[in-house]
Amino acid sequence: MNDEYEADLIVLLDDDGEEHSFEILDTLEHEGNTYYALLPLFDDPDEQVESDGQYYIFEVVEEDGEEQLAEVEDDSLRDELDEIFTERFETLFDDEE
Repeated sequence: MNDEYEADLIVLLDDDGEEHSFEILDTLEHEGNTYYALLPLFDDPDEQVESDGQYYIFEVVEEDGEEQLAEVEDDSLRDELDEIFTERFETLFDDEE
């Protein structure tokens, strides 16, 4: 049995061109759109440990013919997606011992 875990990582550029690293926690299709739950990663391991574990929800959008990720800004949609992701996380982690 292989107990090794390898995280799916992604690096995003913000509007200022600064890179931010994230772990992809989950993806889902909802009402014809694709959404990602991303957990920020930190260069300093102490910052990672002290992090509150908050994840961000991004939507796949098309811009200039390219797929990009944009943070979901609509509060009600974000709340709805957060509820769906939370249920999925609970199911996923309840199945693992």
